[in-house]
Amino acid sequence: MGAPPTAYDEKKETCGTVCLKYLLFTFNFLFWLAGGVVMAVGIWTLVEKSDYISLLSSVTYAASAYILILAGAIVMVTGVLGCCATFKEQRRLLRVYFVLLLCIFLLEILAGVLAYIYYQQLNEELKQNLRETIVQKYRQPEQEHITKAVDKLQQEFKCCGSNSSSDWGESVWIRTNEADGRLVPDSCCKTQTLGCGHRDHPSNIYKVEGGCITKLENFILDHLKIIGAVGVGIACVQGSLEDVSLKCISKQAATANNCVSA
Repeated sequence: MGAPPTAYDEKKETCGTVCLKYLLFTFNFLFWLAGGVVMAVGIWTLVEKSDYISLLSSVTYAASAYILILAGAIVMVTGVLGCCATFKEQRRLLRVYFVLLLCIFLLEILAGVLAYIYYQQLNEELKQNLRETIVQKYRQPEQEHITKAVDKLQQEFKCCGSNSSSDWGESVWIRTNEADGRLVPDSCCKTQTLGCGHRDHPSNIYKVEGGCITKLENFILDHLKIIGAVGVGIACVQGSLEDVSLKCISKQAATANNCVSA
């Protein structure tokens, strides 16, 4: 049998355990903050730019944002759970904590990969679908969200038509009496007033080379870069924090076992 632990040894072990607990608390607080950042990026993408998502046939762009929101929510829950597991030293909570950490890492990597894949195919999708959307769905029954998105797109990006303003010559709406003889929608006008679309001269409407396709593509590509960077970047940072946390938890468990055996 070994010598009984001295008061100094017990104090040293107690201090070591307390320090590890507070270190883990700090790491889990950083997890929580990282989760808030991830979720904020996802919500910002969906809420702030939801109109443009309706112009895309693929759901990949929106799916990447939803995955970030889900991952962020799980990260924030995990941060709280990690704090509880650390201070209460409950093995069941720790197991759940480890499983959630793995899920978070995989979800954020998935969001980053989806953003990268969609980045590669975006140009082709816009060429195939944006013009058709503008020509077939603008101002049509039950397509109010498309109409709102197209008007917002043309006004915000100062463009007219998919490839050029001449695309509106084939529009279903332009050919109806409802258009009242307009050549383009009023949202194409540099100064938007009721009926200003009757005149399609460059002095009156936006005639941008490449049309709205180029503008929308650049906009979405920039946001995909943000989604991809946030997903993969924070996943890597969290992976490093997880590694340190696991080492700390293992050390904490070993310290606790030594105290029990003593």
